[in-house]
Amino acid sequence: MRHLAAVCTLGLSLLLAACAVGDAGRPPVEPVSRLPPVPQPADNPATPQKVALGKQLFADPRLSGSGKMACQSCHYRNLGWTDAKVLSRKDDGVMNTRHTPTLYNVGYQTAWYWDGRATTLEGQVLAAWRAQIGADPAKATAVINAVPGYRQQFIAVWGAEATPDTVVKSLAAFFRSLVSTDSAWDRYEAGDRTAVSQAAIEGQALFVGKGRCSTCHAPPYYGNSTFFNIGLEHGKDKPDPGRFNVTKNEADRGAFKTPTLRSVELSAPYFHDGSAATLKDAVRYMASGGKPDPNKSALLQPTGLSEAEMDRIVSFLMSLTSTEPWQQPVLP
Repeated sequence: MRHLAAVCTLGLSLLLAACAVGDAGRPPVEPVSRLPPVPQPADNPATPQKVALGKQLFADPRLSGSGKMACQSCHYRNLGWTDAKVLSRKDDGVMNTRHTPTLYNVGYQTAWYWDGRATTLEGQVLAAWRAQIGADPAKATAVINAVPGYRQQFIAVWGAEATPDTVVKSLAAFFRSLVSTDSAWDRYEAGDRTAVSQAAIEGQALFVGKGRCSTCHAPPYYGNSTFFNIGLEHGKDKPDPGRFNVTKNEADRGAFKTPTLRSVELSAPYFHDGSAATLKDAVRYMASGGKPDPNKSALLQPTGLSEAEMDRIVSFLMSLTSTEPWQQPVLP
């Protein structure tokens, strides 16, 4: 998984095509991908039309129970596909107990949600459709089918009018297209020595060396579907059991999924509880070794990083930000 992808995948090409257009009179600049192709399930391979349909559904509040909340209400491109809130509210006004995770690179994961309780992306989409935006999928699908523009698209893409299953699959296809790549660091690794600052270069050396960050945030994803207790629930009145709720294994109590660090600059606040207001705060917490939770991972130990060294790691993390364009879809 660490090699350069030979070709851009469908999802990457949809997301990054606009980046390849150069200034007038200059040749286009090809985006750099350090990630392999996004895995596509056999029963839901992506097509441009399916992704475009999912993008519209993602932004459409008619999909929700109230008719007022879209999937996009918690996931904005300029905020790294998060919402800049410590905790967000559901469609019914009830507060969530965990921070909104990024949608970047969800197609590479093998478990979804902070505790990994969803085993497929489609399963996660269906659960969020019901719980987060408060929909009865059958009723919401009837609303979608009553819109001629949607009905025509579903017939063109799926050969029939919308069903809850094809709504979910269209959304999942769109989510798999949200890939954070072509960052300044990707271009640097591809040979452009002017792409990043000296601070970022030194920060990367600290990231993989003294800081030991790459132990859990290994390239090229800088995050994966593994779960660690980093001590954040220690001392809380009602600690979140995290992964334990899924596995019922005491070793997983207080453990949460390792998030991707690609485009992490955009998605403050940080951690599953949103407790780190800035990227520097998050780096400082991790470098400290975390709180003394008895279940805390043995991998998390004090690093002895200085404030200046942590600043360099932040510079490196900022170089992982992608710049693909986003255009709000026009709803039928």
